This record gives sequence, C-alpha cells and structure tokens, in this order.
Amino acid sequence: MNAEFMWEAIRLSIQNIRDGNGGPFACVVVKEGKIIARGTNTVTSTNDPTAHAEIVAIRNACKELKSFQLSGCEIYTSCEPCPMCLGAIYWARPDKIYYANGRNDAAKIGFDDEILYEELSQKISDRKIPTMQLMREEALAAFREWEQKQDKIQY
Repeated sequence: MNAEFMWEAIRLSIQNIRDGNGGPFACVVVKEGKIIARGTNTVTSTNDPTAHAEIVAIRNACKELKSFQLSGCEIYTSCEPCPMCLGAIYWARPDKIYYANGRNDAAKIGFDDEILYEELSQKISDRKIPTMQLMREEALAAFREWEQKQDKIQY
C-alpha cells in the first residue's frame, strides 16, 4: 500500500467535481510502483451510466497494457466500489484493491448503492425490474460454438 497513490485518487476526485465532469469519484491503477492509468467519474458529462471512475481507469489501464487483465496491478479508488465496479474489478483480476470513502459515506451524499446490493441477493422473480428468460435453447447455440472453438482466448 502506498498513500501517494490514494492521494492521487483523492486529488482527482476533487478535481473532477471542479471540472464538472461527474461525481466525486476517481481511481488510479498502479503497476510496479507506477500509476499506469487514471479514471474519474464521467457519468453526467458523457451520458454514460457505466462511466464510473473504476471502469474508466480499468479501460485505460487495459489499453495501456494491451491486455484484458490487470494481474500484477493494484487499484486505488477514492470510494468503495459499487457492485458494477466491483464486478469489473474482479473480471480484470488485479492483485489488490484499496479504497478511501466507504459506501455509507457515499450514501450520505446521495450515492446510495444499497438497492443494488439488495437486488443482487433477490431471486430474479423478486427483483424490482421485471426480468424474464427468453429463447434460452436458441441462445445456447452460441455457447456450444464457443465451447467447440479451438483458437479461443480464455478469460
């Protein structure tokens, strides 16, 4: 752990507010003791609900490394990752995650992700947004083809 990297994430989160790009969130990705990518929340400036700081930083880091995985990297984020970001972080497979503000701190200023945590624990039939499975058998054709593909890149 290196406080310098967290300070950079905090600095970026404050700068992001002042620049008007989005919410008070920022993230840096570190590899071998150097920041290789930065990301800030740009949800409102890009009209992209997935443009959270961690997602932006992961995209930038993967582009920099020319890889879809961040093994050997650490993530420093100004706030505890929401469920979407946590999922993306796990898919990227960094070695460690450090965060500053907690999800309760975020909830106090209007960023309440608790509904997402609650929804994830519900049966699909009990979720607030109606969700129904459709055409599973037809869609399995793609999975069967993937399963048989000889030159696939596993991830």
